Amino acid sequence: MKPEKIIQRFRSIVTKPFEYACRLKKTGKQKIVGHTCTYFPEEIILAAGAHPIRLFGQSASVMKADAHIQAYSCSLVRSLFEDALSGKLGFLDVIVFPHSCDTMQRLSDIWRLNVKGTVHLDLLFPVHLKSEATRDYMKAVIERFRLELGKALNVEITENAVADAILLMNRIRSALHALYEIRSQTPERISGSDLNHVVRGCMIMDRHEAAGLLEQLVAALKEMQPSAGSLQGKRILLSGGVCLHPDIHDIVEEQGGAVVWDDLCTGSRYFYTPVSENSAPVDAIADRFINRAICPAKHSGITRRAEGLLQLTSKYKIDGVIFLFLKFCDPHCFDYPDLKAALEETGILSLFLEVETGKPVDGPTRTRVETFLQILNQGKSLS
Repeated sequence: MKPEKIIQRFRSIVTKPFEYACRLKKTGKQKIVGHTCTYFPEEIILAAGAHPIRLFGQSASVMKADAHIQAYSCSLVRSLFEDALSGKLGFLDVIVFPHSCDTMQRLSDIWRLNVKGTVHLDLLFPVHLKSEATRDYMKAVIERFRLELGKALNVEITENAVADAILLMNRIRSALHALYEIRSQTPERISGSDLNHVVRGCMIMDRHEAAGLLEQLVAALKEMQPSAGSLQGKRILLSGGVCLHPDIHDIVEEQGGAVVWDDLCTGSRYFYTPVSENSAPVDAIADRFINRAICPAKHSGITRRAEGLLQLTSKYKIDGVIFLFLKFCDPHCFDYPDLKAALEETGILSLFLEVETGKPVDGPTRTRVETFLQILNQGKSLS
């Protein structure tokens, strides 16, 4: 299959995720389990014979949710709840809220009181990841979730089924990592916007289909011949939470640059660390959550995030970093000054952008990105 056709499949699903989920439920007779964060054991859902779907919020206009949630909550939370109150999530059999930020956790409470007809579960993962009790606590939370989900879906979730699901998810992680490496080395083979849709599509679509399509896409892109002079522009890294604005990539590319890596939960944080296939399944999943790239809602030392970001900028030869934060996202904003300072110490320029779910990049934001690339272009070019 040609790369364009594979990418279009991912794009179509990302554009209409709810329609896809409804079709999947009708034709596949699968239970649909929605969730809101990458700190989520998809393997447990798959082992239960159900389908996990990451919810990103589709409602651009928020009206009903504002009667329940403060207007200064981030647009992702408000959009998610608007979807629920508007009846767009009726296909869900189970909704799971992993403990991420305080705002999302409070949404869980409000959701439970106002949205009926769906099994509601919480995943209260530890926030402090360096405690001696962290691993045991993480394992206990996942084990409890396995039992609760099995009871909700009336199935037994066996260790063998979880182990098989780990193999499947690791196929997806491996293929996504390979796509990112291709993008890093030869950005012209796949656009940043296309790659953004591919990653998000993997969080929505049938995982067996996703794994097969990803592996075909990797093979097809490796056969493509790179264009001459393809690495003359500046190499950009995106950092933040969710990136629901693929047009950011287009703006960078219009200025001759390329987003060659990211530190996003809709990007590399989703796949960068595989689950060990040589340990007890639940132990391995717990270890991945402890050791994976950390998000600002978790704590593992005051310098871990900055150190991780600097490792990425060094490994992938980054010229500039664009911080892409949802407006009112306190955890990311709290970390921003330290991350910016760490980059400045190594001579890397950065740009801070606030965006909102469901809204395209506006004129002023486009101008700021263009100006940032022009400033970078005044320096030395990357060969």
